[in-house]
Amino acid sequence: MAMFELILMCPEDRVERLSDALDALDALSVSVEDADAQTDAEQALFGEPGMPPPKEGWQRSRMTALFADEPLAHGAAELLKAQDFFDGCQILALSAVPDQDWVRLTQSQFTPVDITPEFWIVPTWHEPPAGARQVIRLDPGLAFGTGTHPTTRMCLRWIANHSVAGRVLDYGCGSGILAIGAAKFGAAEVVAVDIDTAAIQSTELNAAANSVVLTAGMPERAQGVYQLVLANILASPLKVLAPLLCAHVASGGHLVLAGILERQAGELIEAYAPHCQLAVADREDGWILMTASL
Repeated sequence: MAMFELILMCPEDRVERLSDALDALDALSVSVEDADAQTDAEQALFGEPGMPPPKEGWQRSRMTALFADEPLAHGAAELLKAQDFFDGCQILALSAVPDQDWVRLTQSQFTPVDITPEFWIVPTWHEPPAGARQVIRLDPGLAFGTGTHPTTRMCLRWIANHSVAGRVLDYGCGSGILAIGAAKFGAAEVVAVDIDTAAIQSTELNAAANSVVLTAGMPERAQGVYQLVLANILASPLKVLAPLLCAHVASGGHLVLAGILERQAGELIEAYAPHCQLAVADREDGWILMTASL
């Protein structure tokens, strides 16, 4: 039996009320998008990292509610039209959703990513490219880090182009992709830590899929010093973590930081100045990679 979607238009101040009502009417999911997207009236909803959002909602929102069958969708539409809070809203469409292989559709969005001509991130359902000599197999999950973002790519590129030996710490490991990369390029011991339990679980599963050995856990698992400390987070937490991260770098070791916008380079250099001398080592799409040797 096909699912049905109910598409609504509503002003900013009705979104929360309509979402609650649709949930109570057994909607399987509710999505909200800017009704003026791709027009001159489009509004930014999310600000830059570390900055407050410019607005809490769009002036006009397009809401799409998914229902298990047509009677549920039709009944929801009729009930909503009878409510006082529906004044100023309108129903745009009620239609069947074509049957699709949702797993295959989702998988098609993730294709192999090249880090270097010989180093690739390859989803488990893809065959590695012919020229791949080193491969990380990855199932994109709940944790951040699929290899497609410039910050992840720059960190992996640094790993691939440097001698990685001894102990390595991946602080804020996400999917564990950097920790796995370090293990594949010769690290003797890899510790991956994160404050998110989903990230820890994802790291362990991805490590097993890649036949690498590492230790994953909460930040207290990071003990002692490391020849390489990686942290791909964002500028604000990186500044706060400056003393802690530098204390984990062994004498003669390397610190590699990412999640930093080009305009934030000065802030990071200043925050780390009491501990080390940071410098920009790579750039991609407005993001930078900063490194230091201690």
